[in-house]
Amino acid sequence: MRIMFAAAPLQGHLLPLIPLAAACRDAGHDVVLASGAFSFLDAGLRTVDIGAGFSLPRSAIQAALRHPGLARAETRGRAGHRFVGELFGRANRALIEPLRALAERERPDLIVYESLTEAGAIVAARLGIPSVLQENTLYPAGELFRAVAGSSALSGRAFAEPALTISVAPPSLRSSSTGRAVPMRPVPYSGGGSVPDWLLTPSSRPRVIVSRSTIKGPNDGDPGPAVIAVAAEVDAEFVLVRPATSRSALPSGVRTVGRVPINRLLPYASAYVHHSGAGSVLGGLAEGVPQLTVPGAGDRRFNAELLARRGAGLMVDTKDITAAVLTRLITDAGLRGAAQEVAAEIAAMPSPAAVVPSLESLV
Repeated sequence: MRIMFAAAPLQGHLLPLIPLAAACRDAGHDVVLASGAFSFLDAGLRTVDIGAGFSLPRSAIQAALRHPGLARAETRGRAGHRFVGELFGRANRALIEPLRALAERERPDLIVYESLTEAGAIVAARLGIPSVLQENTLYPAGELFRAVAGSSALSGRAFAEPALTISVAPPSLRSSSTGRAVPMRPVPYSGGGSVPDWLLTPSSRPRVIVSRSTIKGPNDGDPGPAVIAVAAEVDAEFVLVRPATSRSALPSGVRTVGRVPINRLLPYASAYVHHSGAGSVLGGLAEGVPQLTVPGAGDRRFNAELLARRGAGLMVDTKDITAAVLTRLITDAGLRGAAQEVAAEIAAMPSPAAVVPSLESLV
C-alpha cells in the first residue's frame, strides 16, 4: 500500500506523525512524508518538501487584518480554535497544489494528515481516495478540522471527510468531543542528533530540562531567562535546550546544549519547563515527568490549563517563575504522582504499530 503523510512544514506539526509513518513502513508499506525540509530527521523515511510557498507569518498577518479582535484574543490564548482556523485556512492554500502534484506522481492509496493540514483532505477528495486525520495536539482533531475546513480562506473547497480519526490524547485528558476516534499512544519523537553523554545518565542533583518553542511569534513564552534569574537559589541542575540567551556567564548549576532530541533526555530528568506546546506536554507526560508550563498564544493556554487541572504540572506566567515555584516543581510528590498516572495511561494505549491494521482496512 502507498501511504502519504502530510503535515504543515513546521517541526511541531510533522514530528508527531513520524512514529505512525515509521510503523507503516515497518509493516511493509511504501511511505512518503510531505512537509518541509528538516535536516535533523533520522527516521529513515522518504521526505518531500512541499513548503516553498508556505509562510505562517504572512498568513497570520492576513488573518489578523480580517479578524483583528480574534487576533488579539489569539495572542493571549483565548480565541479557542476560531482564529487558528482562519490562520491555517490561509496557510493551507499554499500546500494544496504542491501536495496534489506530489500525489499525482506517487499515486497514494491513502493520505494521513495532521490536524491543521486540511490540504490532505482536499487532495484526497480530488483523487477519490480515503484519508485519515491524525491528532497531533490536545485539541480534538475533529474540532480543528471543522475550524480550518470552514474558514473563509477555504470557502468552496471540496473536502474528503476523514475515513478514520486517530486521537493521541491520554484518557484523563481526552475531550468528550473526540467521539469515535481510534486511540493511539503518543510516542515522543524530537528528531535525530547526538546527545552529550552526561545527559544520558542520572545527575547527583534533580535535573530540570528547559526548552522553548521552535516558532517565533508574539507571546511565544520562552521560560529560559526567568529560570536563569533564579536558578542559583534552587538545588537543581538546569539544562537549557537551544537557549535564546547569549549570556556567556551563567549561574552555577545552569548548563546549555544546542538542538538535541529532548525525548532522549526526559528519562533522566526530574522536571520539564517549557512553553506549553502540545508535543512538549505529551512528551513530558509519556515519561511521567512533572512540568511547569508557560501559557501563551494559540493552544498553549489550553494545554497549560489542561495539564494543571490534571495535577501533573504547574501553569505559571514567565514573570512569576520563582525559586519557590521551581523548588515545588521538583519536590511536590503530588505532581509527580499525577504525571506518572498519566504516563501509565499512555503506556496502556495502542502503539502506532497496533493502529496500522486500521489504516490497512480502509483500502
